[in-house]
Amino acid sequence: MGFRLSKIYTRTGDAGETGLGDGRRVSKDHPRVEAIGEVDTLNSQLGLLLAGLIDEAQRVPALKEVIEVLAPCQHRLFDLGGELAMPTYKALNE
Repeated sequence: MGFRLSKIYTRTGDAGETGLGDGRRVSKDHPRVEAIGEVDTLNSQLGLLLAGLIDEAQRVPALKEVIEVLAPCQHRLFDLGGELAMPTYKALNE
């Protein structure tokens, strides 16, 4: 068993806030923070799905077409998460 951290200090205090990528502090219940979490969850679930599809594509070649459609979606979700975390950064084009 590895070393377990029992206390973590960020030196910024909690006060119910979290930091965005640009240094701004927002409430942990801010809609932007909720959106970041939802996009991250969807991105990770899509990643698990893609990993399973890639394994199965060896047996069922038709799944490669599904992978080709979903993989770019995951990349876009990653970019969206970045834009949510850095409000002034533009990774997505209209």
